[in-house]
Amino acid sequence: MVTKNGLIKKTKLEDFFNIRRSGILAFKLLKDDFLKAALLSSGDDEIIISTQMGQAIRFKEKEIRISKRMAGGIKAIRLRKNDFVADFDIIKKEEAKDQKFLTIMKNGFAKQTPLSKYKIQKRGGAGIKTAKITNRTGEIVVSRVVNEKFKDILAFSAKGQVIKTPLKEIKTAGRATAGVKIMRLDQDDKITGVIVI
Repeated sequence: MVTKNGLIKKTKLEDFFNIRRSGILAFKLLKDDFLKAALLSSGDDEIIISTQMGQAIRFKEKEIRISKRMAGGIKAIRLRKNDFVADFDIIKKEEAKDQKFLTIMKNGFAKQTPLSKYKIQKRGGAGIKTAKITNRTGEIVVSRVVNEKFKDILAFSAKGQVIKTPLKEIKTAGRATAGVKIMRLDQDDKITGVIVI
């Protein structure tokens, strides 16, 4: 589990087997923070996190200790002023070869970058540049680790627009680039979610 303010936490799945109808606490959050995403991992994978303003960090999952449900998180990435976590994904150890990091921006821009361009760092650092963020592109909203088994993406906008784009049509480019336009949006619309299929 990763929060907006860059905290991460790992909890055994068995701790969630008996969930009440009213729910149970999964993460003790600090003030002004909220959960961004939660994924299943093997315990021996790698983590890659992106921020809205274009930073990314890749580190080994083993750097995260297992915590109880009632516990808070530990620092995953050191955020710059006015920056927040956009998304995170799991890099499966057995699939790491030839994978790419798909980055999608608020105003309909997207790009892929070879995962090999992201060196493994220590948890808690500031990371490295993963995208060139401008007023034209908007901030990063979604990032995913992809490989040849994925064929298309479905991008959804806040106003309910959806577009299907073949993954092969999204340019593979370096880390500090802006990508290409994949979705034309109204001036007051933005991408809010993506499914990779």
